Order: sequence, then structure tokens, then C-alpha cells
Amino acid sequence: MYPKAHVITFQKVGKPIEGYISIAEFAHAIPFEVKRTFWTYYTPEQVIRGRHAHYETQQVLIAVAGRILVQTETPEGEVDSFVLEHPHQGVYIPPNAWHTMQYSHNAVQMVFASTLYAESDYIRDYHLFKTLRT
Repeated sequence: MYPKAHVITFQKVGKPIEGYISIAEFAHAIPFEVKRTFWTYYTPEQVIRGRHAHYETQQVLIAVAGRILVQTETPEGEVDSFVLEHPHQGVYIPPNAWHTMQYSHNAVQMVFASTLYAESDYIRDYHLFKTLRT
């Protein structure tokens, strides 16, 4: 059984006068082995990305710049909303969670994923998604 979508806070080291560094020690901060990393950027504000779920893939989404509005939904209809606007925080997305993201004009999103890319892992049909059980 996977945990539900939730915020992960990464270690933040530094001071306002010198700047900060955030650390994602995968064995401690990420609840899965990371097999793929990707990032999105230059997404127009009116575009809503995502609009899918995964059968197997777990993800952690991080706004390394800007603001990202993340919404998740379980097949049973439980909806959660998250605002990512601090680069030391991310959102964990479990398998079978429909998710959407909307970005500020300057947003850069980094994603850590538990699987390599496979189109067969994507659930792109919302009606099919609603028939699943977690």
C-alpha cells in the first residue's frame, strides 16, 4: 500500500545573507528508488499539464523556481490541492493518483520518478481511472 499524496520538506541549509541549498538524500527524503529525473519549464500559465495517473510510477514534484498548483485525486474521489512555491518542498504522488499541474510563468518543475518512462504505465482516460481501486 502506498501513502497518499503529501508534502515532503527537504533539508534547507543557509542564511538569507548567503543563500540556501536544499538536499534530497534519496534514501531518506524520497520514499522510493529514483530511476528517472525530468523537468518542465516555459509552460504558459493557462496550460494545465498532467491530466493522467500512473499504474506503477511514484513521483515527487518540486518547484525549483516559481509556483506550481498541484491537484491530486484518488479513484474514490478524494481530492487534495498543494501549492509548491518553495524549492525545499515537494509533493509525493503515489500510483493511481490523477494529477494536474498549473504553473506560474517562471516555474521550473523537477520530478523524481520511481520508474523509467513507459507509455503503458500512463492512465490518460479519466473514465478508466475512475474505475480503478487503490
